[in-house]
Amino acid sequence: MKRLKNNRFVRGLYFALRRSFCHSKKSFGHLSDNVILTPPLWLGNPKNIFIYDDVGIGMNAVISAINAKFICKGHCAIAEHFTVHTGNHVHVPGKFITDITEANKPAGYDKDVTVEEDVWIGCNVTLLSGVTIGRGCTVAAGAVVAKSMPPYTIVAGVPAKPIKMKWSIDEILQHERALYPEHERLSRKYLEELFETITMCQSK
Repeated sequence: MKRLKNNRFVRGLYFALRRSFCHSKKSFGHLSDNVILTPPLWLGNPKNIFIYDDVGIGMNAVISAINAKFICKGHCAIAEHFTVHTGNHVHVPGKFITDITEANKPAGYDKDVTVEEDVWIGCNVTLLSGVTIGRGCTVAAGAVVAKSMPPYTIVAGVPAKPIKMKWSIDEILQHERALYPEHERLSRKYLEELFETITMCQSK
């Protein structure tokens, strides 16, 4: 038994399986009770991962939050093969890319990734360093999101961009009134400006 425990392959397999299938609640920055994380999944530095009420994440997720946070604010449905990178690679003159480590990387390349409330994310979606997915968004399967996305937009593509609003302004306002206290609701003025911006982007 001792020889088996000391076998490097067996130990490596044990820790890989433990990392993919066994994550205690206390290992996270925050994990609400009603969160469903479907294994296998890989979490880089769970202490930087904050997942709030009523979130489900499908199997084969990879969330790398080594030096910055991943925050999912609640009531979100996230399909399988979800990938988050809060970090970024950097090129430094005089160094091979393989010589740059987390310890010697210049500051400012790792940024929080935030998913606001009521977001649906399809399968095989990647969120890159620094992005925020606005509440009520739908992110289409296969999207690679490199820039923040406004609320209630349908987001698709590589790189991802908003392709249209999810609902009409009146529908969004009705939705907001049903779910959010008055001080948290989006205003009609903001939504009108957002609709105008999205329409202009579509016409280009």
